[in-house]
Amino acid sequence: MRKARKQANLTQIQLAVLLDKPQSFVSKYERGERRLDIVEFLEVCHRLGADPHKIINELERQDSNSS
Repeated sequence: MRKARKQANLTQIQLAVLLDKPQSFVSKYERGERRLDIVEFLEVCHRLGADPHKIINELERQDSNSS
């Protein structure tokens, strides 16, 4: 998710404003301190202009590489 945010040229603060959330919301899920539910995940992807399928596929590849 951090990679997608950076590709969108947004800071955590800018994304938080778009999501109407505090900056700590973005920081916590990027650091793995908080998980996003599916509705939140899709909203973040929408605000980033990111394809949720691509992000999920990348996460799956990372997970299989770490096994």
